[in-house]
Amino acid sequence: MTPEFRPARREDARAIAGFQIAMARETEGLELDPATCALGVRAVFDDPSKGRYFVASVAGEPAASLLITYEWSDWRNGVVWWIQSVFVTPEARGRKVFSGLYAFIADLARADEGVRGLRLYVENKNISAQKVYAALGMSGDHYSVFERMKTF
Repeated sequence: MTPEFRPARREDARAIAGFQIAMARETEGLELDPATCALGVRAVFDDPSKGRYFVASVAGEPAASLLITYEWSDWRNGVVWWIQSVFVTPEARGRKVFSGLYAFIADLARADEGVRGLRLYVENKNISAQKVYAALGMSGDHYSVFERMKTF
């Protein structure tokens, strides 16, 4: 079936949280707390200034999702959309589901005069995702992301 690309709806929150738990386990060997993750996903629906989720659905069921968050760029006097929390179900992989979802997001960004670009970060060892992003015309040559996360 052909995927449908759309903004996520509140009823997609459970699937999106499940995707995030699966992605953390698969890509980084992390076990996320399901209750915390569910609250984090719901927080985006409750406060659109945090970001927006988008999904690809197949036969009416979410098969992929991503989150757009916003970075103000004083250099560009506009917003850069960060693509985050990307997940495609194993059964939907290799079927151009992500590239379709990316094209949907890119079209929205092109239509919004305030958006200056798209960015994402990817775990260093996730070579298959890096190949997909490069094939879509994205480059990882310009910046490295450094972090210091708060631990409890």
